[in-house]
This record gives sequence, C-alpha cells and structure tokens, in this order.
Amino acid sequence: QVQLVETGGGLVQAGGSLRLSCAASGTIVSRNAMVWYRQPPGNQRDWVATITSNGNTYYRDSVKDRFRISRDNAKNTVYLQMNSLKPEDTAVYYCNTQSGSMTDNWGQGTQVTISS
Repeated sequence: QVQLVETGGGLVQAGGSLRLSCAASGTIVSRNAMVWYRQPPGNQRDWVATITSNGNTYYRDSVKDRFRISRDNAKNTVYLQMNSLKPEDTAVYYCNTQSGSMTDNWGQGTQVTISS
C-alpha cells in the first residue's frame, strides 16, 4: 500500500519561504507522476503542481514562478519549494501519485499558514 508522509509546513510571514517534503513508501516516486495538492480552510482540495516520471513540471497559474516541485530519487521523496509566500497560500498541503490523487488514499498533509 502506498503511504505518503508530508512534512515541512509551518507559520511564516508573507514573503517568506518553506520547503515541503513528501516521503513515499510502497511506490517509487521516479516511476510515477507525483502531485502536490492543497486545501484552504473551508474549500476543496486543489491541484498545485506535478512532476512527471520524465521530470517535466507543471504548476497552477497562481504559484507559477514562486513554487518549484522536485524529487530526490535516492530518498524516494518529493519536495515543494515555496517562495514569496502569500496569505492566500494558506492551506493544508498534500502529495500523492497522479493515480492516487483520484482515490481516497491521502496522507495527513502538512499545514502551511502565511501571516500578512
């Protein structure tokens, strides 16, 4: 069974940076398209970024040029580097495989709170 553990969240001021990590087990991140999603308070979970098995990356428009998704194959871990953070980035952040994101199998997420 695929398990995903997200860490790295916290409380930072607007303009600050955070790096989120997603440690995977039961799957090999380099062989999957891996995704980050986020769920703001009272809202649905929304897609943020994708890294494909080929290393291509994609971002939602609101985070393009501020966030960067990457992976460390040796650690079987996916990262989300978040810069120039804004209050509207406040959310619980989750990672998953592309296929897993269509199921109910999600990790516990990591809370990101941006103060203005």
